[in-house]
Amino acid sequence: MSSSTPSSKPTPGPASVRLTLPSAARKRLTEADIRCTPDVSLEYQRAANRYVLRGRESGGAVNELGRYVGFCGAEGELLGWFLKPDSLTLNSDHAIVLAPAIASIEMFRYEHTYELLITRYRIVQDEEKRPKAASEQVFRGWQGQLPLDLVTKDKALAGTIAPEFFDRAGEPRQLPAKFVKPVQAITRAVNCVKCSHAHLLIKPQSSQLQKSAEEAPALIAVNGKQPEDASEHPAEAAVA
Repeated sequence: MSSSTPSSKPTPGPASVRLTLPSAARKRLTEADIRCTPDVSLEYQRAANRYVLRGRESGGAVNELGRYVGFCGAEGELLGWFLKPDSLTLNSDHAIVLAPAIASIEMFRYEHTYELLITRYRIVQDEEKRPKAASEQVFRGWQGQLPLDLVTKDKALAGTIAPEFFDRAGEPRQLPAKFVKPVQAITRAVNCVKCSHAHLLIKPQSSQLQKSAEEAPALIAVNGKQPEDASEHPAEAAVA
């Protein structure tokens, strides 16, 4: 499995960074009805007169494989969701986040082998032009190993461990310290069969809910598309 070359600087651009999966993996995910949407978009809030980034926590698993994307703060801190959709569809959308800077943790699992991509997003201001979303690849792990069955017999360990990744010479690669807990949460998510809840975004404080409710009517998409509807649903604080 391949990915884009890591960059040392945030790169402005409309495209989100995501795992590049082979066609066989994409086909199997479709057959398993696992819907993961790692896109991050730039949105404008009229009432607040500001731009924010919008991400959609989504995904889940079946016994054989899983894919999930979760969101946290740019430095690995927990974020509260903006909306949490009620849905009859499992392994799909779980929560929506709006923030000026975020990090996405995207993971794919096949049996005991894992692919990981951590990406940081921020808004780049331009005095003469409309701001842009900038992305920075923080960590890319290939063919990580975790020889445990977190779906069934080792399920009690889910949320406390993560796959181990190696470089081409066989040397262990350390996860960025500030993202260890978020990665552990997403490791649990790609082993969560028939997933119906968020694993990384958490329930916001009451003050955040009030602020979001006041600003919600002002949200429009920069590309001219309206954001999809969502409603609230309880969350799981998997990394608390």
